[in-house]
Amino acid sequence: MPVHVLPRDGKQKNTVPTHLTVIPIPLICINTDFTGKAVKGNVSWKGPLVSLPEDNFVIKVVIEGKDDSPSTSINVILFGHLAKDFYSAAKIADVVVASGFTVGKSPTAHKDKLHPYNLLLKGDNAFIYAPRPAKIVKYTYTKIADLKAGTVVNVYGVVVFFKPPYQSRGTDICSSVNIIDQSNRKVCCTIFCAKITAHPQILRVGDIIRMHRLKAQSFNGTLNLISTAGFSVVTFDGAVDRPIEPRTSCRSFVFDEDDRLTVEELRSWAATNSVLPPTQMVVLSEVQPNTFFDLTCQLLAKATVDSNCVMLRVWDGTRCPHKMLNVVPDPNSTDGPTSFPDQQKDFILNIFVYDNHVQQAEQLKPGDFLRVYNIHASLGSDKEPGVRVDTGGEGCHLTLALHGGTSYGKGIQVIPETSPDLMDMKRIMNNIVDDIKDSPSDSDMLDVWVTPPESPDCLLQFCIGRMCTHRLQSVSLAEVKQSDPGGRHHVRVQLKSYEPQLLYQSLKLHCSECLTLQEVPDDDAVARIFEEALGDSRLSSPAWLIPIPISSTHRSKMAYVFRQVATNVRSNGGLLLRGCTLEEACQLTTLVTNVVPVRESEGRIALLDLTAPFLFRGKRRFYGCKHCSNAQLVVPQWQGVHTINEELVAKAFGIQMLKYVLLFKLELQDATGTLDALLWRDAETFFSVSADDAATNQEAQDNIRQTMDFLCPQEGSKAERPWLEVCLATYQPDDSQNQTCYQICDTTVHRPA
Repeated sequence: MPVHVLPRDGKQKNTVPTHLTVIPIPLICINTDFTGKAVKGNVSWKGPLVSLPEDNFVIKVVIEGKDDSPSTSINVILFGHLAKDFYSAAKIADVVVASGFTVGKSPTAHKDKLHPYNLLLKGDNAFIYAPRPAKIVKYTYTKIADLKAGTVVNVYGVVVFFKPPYQSRGTDICSSVNIIDQSNRKVCCTIFCAKITAHPQILRVGDIIRMHRLKAQSFNGTLNLISTAGFSVVTFDGAVDRPIEPRTSCRSFVFDEDDRLTVEELRSWAATNSVLPPTQMVVLSEVQPNTFFDLTCQLLAKATVDSNCVMLRVWDGTRCPHKMLNVVPDPNSTDGPTSFPDQQKDFILNIFVYDNHVQQAEQLKPGDFLRVYNIHASLGSDKEPGVRVDTGGEGCHLTLALHGGTSYGKGIQVIPETSPDLMDMKRIMNNIVDDIKDSPSDSDMLDVWVTPPESPDCLLQFCIGRMCTHRLQSVSLAEVKQSDPGGRHHVRVQLKSYEPQLLYQSLKLHCSECLTLQEVPDDDAVARIFEEALGDSRLSSPAWLIPIPISSTHRSKMAYVFRQVATNVRSNGGLLLRGCTLEEACQLTTLVTNVVPVRESEGRIALLDLTAPFLFRGKRRFYGCKHCSNAQLVVPQWQGVHTINEELVAKAFGIQMLKYVLLFKLELQDATGTLDALLWRDAETFFSVSADDAATNQEAQDNIRQTMDFLCPQEGSKAERPWLEVCLATYQPDDSQNQTCYQICDTTVHRPA
């Protein structure tokens, strides 16, 4: 194995082969023979492991030397199984030794300010000496029926009741959860932790929970579990059909195939044995007076009423059937919009939050998705303390309140924006927003009524400043780099550079299923696939297939052939096409709405390789994901369908359609330094241009080019780079716990005329 692991005892230097001479990093230069030489340093940065075709891998790390010479850092690029082994064996701060490397010029030295050369390790002669990874601990879990007082245990269970974290009488934050397992025994677990992030991230009754290091104690004849030193917890969605994705704030935890099977078994058992209590979760359109219920919603604004009450203005996309209090909050105490268009008011309700829940309510941000537990709906209250109420002459109104205390699970929980529980609600909200956008009278108010997919809105205006629904003070890029992942920040920056410079290269294809990004195939690659499929077919064609075998003798009659085909297929709305070149297929798309290219394979008609478009519609080309598609050519069942669109075609042929997206890497700068941020999830919002249009429309392409020229003038230009108010999100990639990345979120460019 090319990575030699060493004991974690601080004596690695004694186990490195004696024939190697360690040289200081500052002495690394090009055109030098490094046979028998090695470089030693601490791993200061470790990038993600990138998988390449043909079972190949690559990883980039930075090692920092600490010899007698000044401390120097250098990029190290590892290839093949050396990269894969290193990714598993080494961690940040480990001391490693590299040998058998070659030296190349660093293309990023001017940006990262590291050593001007890289170390490249690949092939049989390249080696890394790294500490041995810590031994993986195998945990044992106790069934609830087998718990004994005085023992410290690890347990799995299904959540049947829980209280969200709340401030205890001491200094710790407390939460509690009742769980059950296949032994049909229940137990109450009480958890004390100083940080709220260390508590279970439970979203609903039925979630699966795993807890380590709980002590079983007996009180009044009942056995309970109490958290002890080293307590840790992981939770999972309890729905049988949901992905098994751990929810935890731990930076490292063990989760193997046995754990996966345990979660699946608990899910299936809970779903078939009626162990869960009836749900209290309702939508606003189902709220009835004199009831208690749980609500999933989005926070639009909040207002401080007094020291014991905060009012939350929320919606979930449905209308409450009852008359609500028309509350007029004090603008000076409101975070978020103070007014909404008339069409929106019917969807907004106020929740009054009292006593011990006020502190948490004050920390919420407009745009957050919430789950509020045990709300009380009552009739007859004409007013709430500290706010102006317009009763309109009617004395009977519905009031929603989250009262003090923690009984019956009262509390507020922020729901991750990526939670599957939010998918249906977001879809309903987006439909409402689209309907309101069609109303000219309310167009000026839409900036405060947007449902972001991942974060609150931030509107960028050059030289004017941001217009936000949330209040965040601007911070420097240096402060952003020092912050923990998972936050949002406002920064005032300039655009120093961007990639790719050739803007057509920013267009990518994205699969919503496997979440991969891939390049858009160029015309040469697509043309080769058409050429391979070219040739006269020996098949007799079924009625739904209209072939166009075109030989060299037919080239002069192309226009006639196209006209005849177009006439034949207008009634069918599409054409399955074989036996022509890419150029000829593109000409045909000017006459036929839907063109699906096909080929002959083993005596049958089949779709082309998915590297090529599976559908042409005018200038638009639609591609499918090779990994997620089960492509097969069948007789489409489109009877009664008035319009055949790309979704219908993809579904008929078992194709997972790829979506065009825009991807840029922007280098931002301010007085404290630079920072690389990705722009892709909100790139369409940023440019006010859809990626679909950018793929085919010259005007859309010009819009992007002009915008980038304005933000980052070319060298030699007298134009000054504008200062931009930008909203940044920080996050950790799924495959890395040691790397923080940055992304521009919900920012719109308004370029001066």
